[in-house]
Amino acid sequence: MAYDNMSYTKVKEPNMEEQKKEKPRGYRSRRTGSPRGGRPGGRSGGRNNGRYRRDRNERNPKIEALIKRIKEELVDSIDPIVIPELNAYERKLIHREFDNTSEVVTKTYRLGDNDYELRVYPVGNLKRYAQKKADEAIKTREKVVLPHMSNYERFVVHDYLKGIDTVNTTSEGEDEDRHIVIEPAVFGRGLRRIIKKIRLF
Repeated sequence: MAYDNMSYTKVKEPNMEEQKKEKPRGYRSRRTGSPRGGRPGGRSGGRNNGRYRRDRNERNPKIEALIKRIKEELVDSIDPIVIPELNAYERKLIHREFDNTSEVVTKTYRLGDNDYELRVYPVGNLKRYAQKKADEAIKTREKVVLPHMSNYERFVVHDYLKGIDTVNTTSEGEDEDRHIVIEPAVFGRGLRRIIKKIRLF
């Protein structure tokens, strides 16, 4: 017991066991930095607690209109659509909309602190465009130069055309002028490998 200097009445000292029991809901442990019983940084705990806990059927007119516009613009385009200034939940809705299609890929890029940019890539159109240009190179027996593309777009084209034995692809140029050149192969890659093996003997 201790005494209050003003009234000289006994003041009950705090009991540590009672303090532990009376910790407020959502109390953060200093050791883990997360609410008791929750997962650090997960959806059930940490600073993300409740961030995405919304009804999956909840309508969002802004995002619905944006998704409609994206689909319309990507019908005949090979260029990605760049969408800045969306919050985390809005980006999640757009990612979820296109998750189950191989025609479109969505990617979020971090530009700085709390600054994100969402890009929607029409990879299906891009592959068909690459196929058309590869056919052109094979038919004319000449190089075909594609327009400048981002790192991811070039990856899609290289990865797709590597399955075609009669063309080679290379990236040329620097920075924003980096682009792909498609060349007809003098020999198919399979035949070139055989010739290379023969030369080893």
